[in-house]
Amino acid sequence: MSKELVLVTISGPDQPGITAALMNCICQSQAKIEDMGQSITHGLLSLSILLNMSDAEEQAHSDVIKDLLFTAKKMGVELDFEVIEDEERISSPGDKYILSCVSLGGITPNFLYDISQTLATNNINIQRIDNVTENTFKSLEIATRAESQDVKWDTVKEELINLSNKHETDLALLKDDVWRRNKRLIVFDMDSTLIQSEVIVEMAKVHGVGDKVHEITERAMEGHLNFDESLVERVSLLKGLREDLLQEIIEEIKLTDGVQEFVQTVKALGYKVAIISGGFTYFANYCKEKLGIDYAFANDLHIENGVLTGEIKGSIVNAEKKAMLVDLLAQQEGIKLEQVVAIGDGANDLHMLAKAGLGIAFHAKEIVKQSAKQHMSHGPMTSILYFLGIPGAQE
Repeated sequence: MSKELVLVTISGPDQPGITAALMNCICQSQAKIEDMGQSITHGLLSLSILLNMSDAEEQAHSDVIKDLLFTAKKMGVELDFEVIEDEERISSPGDKYILSCVSLGGITPNFLYDISQTLATNNINIQRIDNVTENTFKSLEIATRAESQDVKWDTVKEELINLSNKHETDLALLKDDVWRRNKRLIVFDMDSTLIQSEVIVEMAKVHGVGDKVHEITERAMEGHLNFDESLVERVSLLKGLREDLLQEIIEEIKLTDGVQEFVQTVKALGYKVAIISGGFTYFANYCKEKLGIDYAFANDLHIENGVLTGEIKGSIVNAEKKAMLVDLLAQQEGIKLEQVVAIGDGANDLHMLAKAGLGIAFHAKEIVKQSAKQHMSHGPMTSILYFLGIPGAQE
């Protein structure tokens, strides 16, 4: 037997008790609820209820609608209804994603036009739009669903990157599943991510080889050089650097905007936080202590008689080892990789970003943005909290 469906829509000034009063009417009938959605925009209610009347007697059809209309008028809202004959219009087979949008300067109409046009062109329907920053308009969550299984999500991602750059608005296309708001571990790269500088470049400047090391570092970050070889070459140029000068460099280190607030927020919510860096333990341990971070992994500089020997002790923390450490930390914490967030900026971070459930290229090189699952290029570190479903840190 085909379903007898009635879509009831209610709109008007919101107040406590409207939904309860309407539900009381439905309880008195033999109708079943097939679907329902409710939202509030600037104090105005929008409520939709899809009723299945298949088990109700014919008289009950008119009685429940009559009762709903009377109740709506009593509550000061408008009610309309429509008999639904085409069931296909209420079903959709494609993937569901949440498009998280963050702009500290405010979401603009031009941005929303470009986003909605891009989604429509790719046969992706907008199901819901939520403003997640109360009293301001700087972060939205747009619930989407593909209208077919043929959507090319890689193409969509590329178009979204272009829109992000055009409008200076950060975007994340997040799979709408159980893991989206169930992250438990945050993993940071250090240099140019957790802190604003590349410490090896700062060390080189102090030692008088800054230009040489900067050039090698840039080429490695862009993925044009093998990381292990480039690191060995750069560290060799630091041979003879006095250990006491490292403390002077530490005193000049500046944290990336929003890092302290970000770490405090996630730690207060029970997250574990780690540093996995291709830099050096001397500086990673400093950041660990300063920020109250749980784990820190980096490369050990070989120091003898108070000076650097130009060598590294032990194995190098390269891209592969970063990904391996993400695995090990997830096991240590007893969580799944889907519950890990990794944040980095260089080519050496790509394996780590790919391994984590949510990998974010933060103010990264273009090659890294194109390869990472998500990117953030405009806001401070606290903007990432919105991607995690933790709004309000920037209020």
